[in-house]
Amino acid sequence: MQIAILLFDRFTALDAVGPYETLGRAPDAELVFVAEEAGPVRTDQGNLAITADRTLAEVPSPDIVIVPGGPGQSAQMENEALLSWLRTADTTSTWTTSVCTGSLLLAAAGLLEGRRATSHWLALDELPRFGAKPTGDRVVFDAKYVTAAGVSSGIDMGLTLLGRIAGDDQARAIQLATEYDPQPPYDAGSPEKAPAHLVAWFRENSRFVLR
Repeated sequence: MQIAILLFDRFTALDAVGPYETLGRAPDAELVFVAEEAGPVRTDQGNLAITADRTLAEVPSPDIVIVPGGPGQSAQMENEALLSWLRTADTTSTWTTSVCTGSLLLAAAGLLEGRRATSHWLALDELPRFGAKPTGDRVVFDAKYVTAAGVSSGIDMGLTLLGRIAGDDQARAIQLATEYDPQPPYDAGSPEKAPAHLVAWFRENSRFVLR
């Protein structure tokens, strides 16, 4: 089972690493990081890079596609090389997935039209532009398409999909091995729970407000 995690300049690290540490531990999985060009790809903070060992052309038909999000997603929305690869890979994939604003790239490629999907809460309103049906759920399954909400939800997506692929016990084992037992120090992880002034600040300063 080949799992391809797409990389592009200024992706968010945890969007990719969350599924890498969970779904990437599936039995007999071959996980590859792919990008337009092989080599290091910088994250959104610039001080971390993940190496893409293969180009998009070298991985034409992975079994699972994982698309992270991040500030760099905006610059990829009309990148036909990337969007074309997503369409091609999707024709044979068993699962096509995304984390955070990676769902906007799937939508821009025409893969989420008429489908329920999620994204980072600041980007949910962008999904209908591409015919998708936004939902605030943390992980959304619609046929073979699996979308996860913001950043940390990629861990949940990876475990949930791992359970479907390898069984609940395998997913539980990985959850235990990674000691994924969230006990956040603050209850501000969604716009419904966070202080109103923080939600307002993010909405006013979001890159999705200014197109």
